[in-house]
Amino acid sequence: MIAKPLEGLLSEANFRWVESAVPPLAEGQFLVRNRWLSVDPTQALQLRGPEVPIGESPWSLAVSEVVESRHADFSPGDLVHGQMAWEDYTVTEGTGFNPTFRVPEGVPLNWAAGVLGLTGLVAYFGLHAVARLQPGETIVLSGAAGGVGSIASQLAKIHGLRVIGLAGSPAKCAWLLGEAGIDAAINYRQEDVGQRLTELAPEGIDIFFDTVGGASLETALERLRPGGRVVLCGITSQYLAKTPASGPSNLAQLIMVNGRMEGFLGREFFPRRNEAFDALLPLLRAGRLKSQEDVVVGLREAPNGLARLLAGKNVGKQLLKMDEPPGI
Repeated sequence: MIAKPLEGLLSEANFRWVESAVPPLAEGQFLVRNRWLSVDPTQALQLRGPEVPIGESPWSLAVSEVVESRHADFSPGDLVHGQMAWEDYTVTEGTGFNPTFRVPEGVPLNWAAGVLGLTGLVAYFGLHAVARLQPGETIVLSGAAGGVGSIASQLAKIHGLRVIGLAGSPAKCAWLLGEAGIDAAINYRQEDVGQRLTELAPEGIDIFFDTVGGASLETALERLRPGGRVVLCGITSQYLAKTPASGPSNLAQLIMVNGRMEGFLGREFFPRRNEAFDALLPLLRAGRLKSQEDVVVGLREAPNGLARLLAGKNVGKQLLKMDEPPGI
């Protein structure tokens, strides 16, 4: 559970390990054993309060197995995806950030927690419903080797776009150019992003897919082509900031190019999740879409997994695989 609010860098001191008995089920509840947890940057916001009070557990979107049920829609043995606390077992009514749903039969549990969970939905609908991508366009993605970025980069390439990814290490850039197969990668820690974009896209860019926020957004705005679009789905550079960052100084560029900037929440697309499943699952099974994952193992590693993510050490989707829990 949370021991003290997050101020600055995440550490073990922000958490306290607690063991307790599983409470009895009320009508309409069911008990799950958590199997995989999705680790996401916005969990840092839970630790800053007041969303999750001190003394309660953070939560993740998780893939879990139903152990016992007094809920009409779920039975023991069902594999489900839903909002669960950082704990071995969770008693739930199946509500929360998104309604709990059954994992499609035959889908690996790590895929269900990552590429076929919120991560994949954000990448898929961010491109298709928000950016409205078109073959032949040029797209630039910040955080291109992260959870959402790694999927969105590949999908954009599969759909015939020229893809330029921004990432923070040589290893991430190598993965983007190799496994992901995109056209170009820029190490924003070692290269001048503006200069490199001018070299790689001298006629400008059509889409900027932003999961990071900060300076790269302003740089991309300067290079938008007529009808250009900016997709905002995350600001990972700001989740640990003590003071809010100043906004871009060149928003007028949107006016000059008849451009559009739109933010969105992935959970708004949960009712359409089957559309994303139907598009992504064949690509995954055929090996055309790679589910790159950075996995930590064991519930005690949950703080470390989140710290890795916030420090940008992960390549691909950050996940936690639960170890064997104690009996109940």
